[in-house]
Amino acid sequence: MKAIIFARVSTKEQEEGQSIPSQVRRLTEYALKKNLSIEQTFQVTESSSKDTRKQFNQIMAFVKKSKQSYALIIDTIDRLQRSFRETPLLDEFRKQGKLELHFLREGLIVNQQSNSAQLLQWDVGVLFASSYVRQLSDNVKRSQEQCIKNGQWVFSRPPYGYKNVTLPTGQKDVQTNEIQAPFVIKMFELYAQANHSFNTIVTKMREADFPRTAKGKSITVRTVELILNNPFYMGLMRIKGQLHPHRYKQLISEALFNRVQKIMHKRHKSPVQYAGKPILLRGLVRCKKCDGAVSGYIKKEKYVYYSCHNSKRICVKKNVKEEKLLEPIFSALDDLSLSDEQIAKVSRYIEQSEKEEHAEIGRMQREAKEKLQITKERLSKLIDMHVDGKIDAATYRLKLEEYKRTQQNVMLELESYNSNGKEEIAAAQEALELTREAKQLFLSSNLDEKQQLLSFFFSNLQLDHENLVLEVREPFKTIATVHDQHLWRG
Repeated sequence: MKAIIFARVSTKEQEEGQSIPSQVRRLTEYALKKNLSIEQTFQVTESSSKDTRKQFNQIMAFVKKSKQSYALIIDTIDRLQRSFRETPLLDEFRKQGKLELHFLREGLIVNQQSNSAQLLQWDVGVLFASSYVRQLSDNVKRSQEQCIKNGQWVFSRPPYGYKNVTLPTGQKDVQTNEIQAPFVIKMFELYAQANHSFNTIVTKMREADFPRTAKGKSITVRTVELILNNPFYMGLMRIKGQLHPHRYKQLISEALFNRVQKIMHKRHKSPVQYAGKPILLRGLVRCKKCDGAVSGYIKKEKYVYYSCHNSKRICVKKNVKEEKLLEPIFSALDDLSLSDEQIAKVSRYIEQSEKEEHAEIGRMQREAKEKLQITKERLSKLIDMHVDGKIDAATYRLKLEEYKRTQQNVMLELESYNSNGKEEIAAAQEALELTREAKQLFLSSNLDEKQQLLSFFFSNLQLDHENLVLEVREPFKTIATVHDQHLWRG
């Protein structure tokens, strides 16, 4: 059989660190031992967590176009995928006999004859890789939270009226855009007069030759609305619905901003408020035809019905009883069950995987500690240079902030490593236990817990006329197939 070597790193920095050549060497040696003829070697530099993976898609297109079978040789599961998004395509090629997956470090070969245990091992490996990505995301979030506390803008593009700049020290910062800022101030002043609408402000701004946005767009009603609703211009940045003070120059006063908000509030109707009625599927289901919200209501204080809100006016309103929508949910929950023996087998594999990852985490911890020590030494030298008068106060403050930020990020990284293994095992064990008696657990839970379980087990709940269409999340989707066939799908 011919083979394809797949070596991947996420960033250019890893590529320069010789990670790809070492992968290629190991994978080539493996292919020779297995008497596999290497036809192509793909050296990929892209993140496996991105929505679009161009180089990965090229490999899949190559396999699809070929009339012969290939062995795809990868260093480890997380080099190939870190989510279940690619699994359906890979599994389809596997079932057709067009592709074998050889995972070197796991000692796992997945092909057309693979049994349920091998396929489950693949799924669990993807689950662990996905969990690792989420933990990295958590680290980034913690770093962003600290930046927010320091009044720093954490997104790539600042609001209209401001611009990104690079200081002489190389540090990134946000400053006022001298060309755009006067137009922002003028918008607030015009609207505060209470005799202008969004449309009239658009007209006046165009007459004054309004500078285009960073995306090259001219001013629209929506542009005016976004600017007038943004508290950034009076010293507060809105992040995830919360307001935080920032350290950048204000364009307007708080009094002017509040006056504008008061005028807008009077001109717009207040949003409709709904009572917190106990409706199980509220906010969880969308209409399959128009993708609109499906709303629920209680009739005669005990019967619950659902129907499409029909906001786009293209659906025929049809009331459906909650009991009918729960039927496919109960059927799916019945399929989500593993025997004690199966749970024990997967648990043993999880424990073994954790041991192997523990060694890798130890290496990463050592590297982080070395980086932390270097940063501490640089901080000490910086202080000495400042005391000796070798650097000015401005440079000292900039470098001090840079080193402190690096120190904090490394400490957060070390903290995540300390809890990494335990959190992953606990999450995996919890998922397995939930499959033991999924339906009974659902029926015995209160309303909030039931909604959490529905979100945990299912995705894309849609109302198709009078029927509920649902999709079981991975890895539960794989678990459900064990009742239908001998071979589990990946």
